[in-house]
Amino acid sequence: MKTQGAAKNEANNAAQAAAPTAAPVAEEVIDFSKVQIEPLFEEAVDFETFSKSDFRAVKVKECVAVPKSKKLLQFTLDDGTGEDRTILSGIHAYYEPEELVGKTLIAITNLPPRAMMGIESCGMLLSAIHEEEGEEKLHLLMVDNHIPAGAKLY
Repeated sequence: MKTQGAAKNEANNAAQAAAPTAAPVAEEVIDFSKVQIEPLFEEAVDFETFSKSDFRAVKVKECVAVPKSKKLLQFTLDDGTGEDRTILSGIHAYYEPEELVGKTLIAITNLPPRAMMGIESCGMLLSAIHEEEGEEKLHLLMVDNHIPAGAKLY
């Protein structure tokens, strides 16, 4: 007699065998030889201080350019609370608003609200920055869309 898990595995294997095989996707090769990153902080942060930061997965419901600003994008986010969260981010040089709708990002949600261009921003989106051939590059941290809004990061 098969266990329920073994029967499930057998069914999954049969379904995969019956599915047409796709050509393997070639992995993109990225040259990091010209990348410069900021040095690590020398000052240590104790665990208690770190644990006060509330990092959450957030889903982008809407993203628009802030009028009269060249840099700011205004994000309307699902943070899992049932109420929309607004975060402004100065990343318009790197992203167009429409390409971010539907993405799952990482935000720190317990920063004090801060007014920018008359709009209250309630948190900060996390991104990675580096310099490449004298030019600053920025990439928002985007995670798997299977991670639900509000999931806490540790």
